[in-house]
Amino acid sequence: MKYTHPGIVAIVIKPSVVGGFENTESLAQWAHKHGKMAVLSATYESGLGLSAYIHLSCYLDLNYGEVSRLMNMKTGKTGPSVFHGLGTYQWLKEDVATGPLKISCNQHSGFVEASIADANQLLQSFQINHNIICKEYTGEEVRSYLLPVDVNGISYCIQVQEIGESSHDNILIFLHGFLGTSEDWIAIMKAVSRGARCISINLPGHGRTQIQYLGDKDTILRTRLSIEVVADVVDTVINHITPEKVTVVGYSMGARIALYMALRFTEKVNGAVVISGSPGMKNEAARKVRRAIDDSRAQSLVSNGLDIFLETWYAGQLWNSLREHPKFNQIVSSRRNSHEDVLNLAKVLSNSSIGRQLPLWDDLNRIKTPLLIVVGEKDEKFKKIAQDMCIAIDGSKKSGDDNLIDDNVMCEMVEISNCGHAVHLENPLPLISALGRFLQRLDRYRSSSN
Repeated sequence: MKYTHPGIVAIVIKPSVVGGFENTESLAQWAHKHGKMAVLSATYESGLGLSAYIHLSCYLDLNYGEVSRLMNMKTGKTGPSVFHGLGTYQWLKEDVATGPLKISCNQHSGFVEASIADANQLLQSFQINHNIICKEYTGEEVRSYLLPVDVNGISYCIQVQEIGESSHDNILIFLHGFLGTSEDWIAIMKAVSRGARCISINLPGHGRTQIQYLGDKDTILRTRLSIEVVADVVDTVINHITPEKVTVVGYSMGARIALYMALRFTEKVNGAVVISGSPGMKNEAARKVRRAIDDSRAQSLVSNGLDIFLETWYAGQLWNSLREHPKFNQIVSSRRNSHEDVLNLAKVLSNSSIGRQLPLWDDLNRIKTPLLIVVGEKDEKFKKIAQDMCIAIDGSKKSGDDNLIDDNVMCEMVEISNCGHAVHLENPLPLISALGRFLQRLDRYRSSSN
């Protein structure tokens, strides 16, 4: 690897660029293990932000000192001091804190220094200096509400999360997977909300979304919550929210809905992002087996409850990568506390089984809606499905990493590194970048079509 070259003595890390403190620590650990310093760098940070950076830099230095000590036992060398790039604080005339952070030149050493004690004091007693705030940004404010809709004799009360200005031309609808909720998308929605109106919904059976059957008992038993029915519900919700065309972003079960809508609701959908999704199963024998498996799972969910079901569900091979994620337990806990309607959750599992959904493979070569197909690097099964989808649509695999991709190509595939099936939870930053590029391509596609 080129960064292990002996001529490189330090790795400069900007936490705001690499994705936060956890990623910064991982990069610093790698640098230390290869005998290199990890230098923290900040640009135009407030005193509040730099106070946190000062704590982080101290923590990294302590780790580096320990690694250097262990290495010195073998090499006899002395580890150099680390000088972090945190002095940009004084580039700003004013600060958001009423009490400024103290960064000054040490009269004895001549070094510009910051005090851990001063940084800690600022963090503990932080007060906003309202006199210097000209405008407050509310674009990332999450607006949550319940939207009642009636579809084919069933009344739904759909939980909706919305971020971004309602005047945006780009409107994104986010659909979660089975056991997910609209909350899964909040971080990604905030990241793209400056250029788009972002809306996520809790699908039937999930979260606080409620279903009221208006007919008799026989009507209730006949009512299905299939992919096709749920797509009708989503379409009705979209029509209540906006008369404009939208881009649908779906993950797993939500991806199957997004793909179905891209094929069947072309008057409403101008683009679709299919994350870890599939057009269905071709083989009828395999479909029959999958129906039986999902029916058994649904019965287990009703009989044994959500807690036991979650343990079994996330023990599957599909979630090998997710189980290694540092927030895996937090994710499972949120699933345990989010769903109020276990009966309809089980009904969705059975009715929306990929073994029951009519396969869409034969429709792909006629698609008129641009697709972005996203898969995780470690998700071998869905990587193969994604490649086959691109071949079925355009005759070859089109990589979204290629900046020369033709805007008229209907399908592009992006592989996200260091993650498995749950791309949006395991490694959201590259997904956000891919989503931004796709939205730009959609804008160019619409302009060329007009």
